Amino acid sequence: MPAPRATTLVVTGLSLAMQEHFASKRGVPDWLAIVLLGIIEGITEFLPVSSTGHLLLAQQWLPRQSDLFNIFIQSGAVVAVIPLFPERFRQIARCWREPAARDFTLKLAVAFALTGAGGVVLDKLSFKLPETALPVALALIAGGVLFLVAEHFLASRVPRDTITWTVAVAVGLGQLVAAFFPGTSRSGATILIMLALGLSRPAATEFSFLVGIPTMLAAGGLKITKALLHPPPTGMQEDWALLALGTAVSAVVSFLAVKWLLGFVRTHTFRGFGWYRIALGTLILLLTPWLRH
Repeated sequence: MPAPRATTLVVTGLSLAMQEHFASKRGVPDWLAIVLLGIIEGITEFLPVSSTGHLLLAQQWLPRQSDLFNIFIQSGAVVAVIPLFPERFRQIARCWREPAARDFTLKLAVAFALTGAGGVVLDKLSFKLPETALPVALALIAGGVLFLVAEHFLASRVPRDTITWTVAVAVGLGQLVAAFFPGTSRSGATILIMLALGLSRPAATEFSFLVGIPTMLAAGGLKITKALLHPPPTGMQEDWALLALGTAVSAVVSFLAVKWLLGFVRTHTFRGFGWYRIALGTLILLLTPWLRH
């Protein structure tokens, strides 16, 4: 048999095998699929590795859930990390009595407002993220490379912990970049920007998360309201018990993941996340011919 024909048969056989394997996802029990999706969301929502990229892979084996389900487990992951920042929230509560607290709160508000204004514009334009694998994979790889580059330059500089107005504005715009490019990761984009502006890893991570909390809760609240007021025309009923299970799992895992990361960045770099993003993006590129969109 000529080599080209043999190669074609091998590729065709591999393609059929991959499609059959991906098609078997319907055999996964509902409760197990919900738990796995909750774990994936909880780990990846705040870590700079892109929840979109991980869910893109997960949905090849697990049943696709409703938009309302996805919004709820994301919101659960966000709410769960609030107790990890007690001092910052106390500082925000007394912001008008202390100049330093007021300054920090105003910068947080500006970053959130910039993202919110951009989000409203995108919503008015009916902007939707592309759900194909290629842009997600490329964004993952590009972000990974940028993390490695940022860490290389950070090694020769003395980082600072002060949040400037430049940082606040850049973070607000950085969240919009993540909204345009799936796979970028909201936390990944904002942390990268702050590292490039000379901020220390702990300060960059904390501010990214603090801006992300109101941003994602506002977006989630808006989407939940729309989903409840305008249910899909299919009339499919939501399984509230499974939704509660997924939200609870996502919340617990998110709390643990963020608590771990806040301690990790005090003594470690983001190089591992950079290499992980490159590996995941490469894997998605290799699997692209067989991924369902």
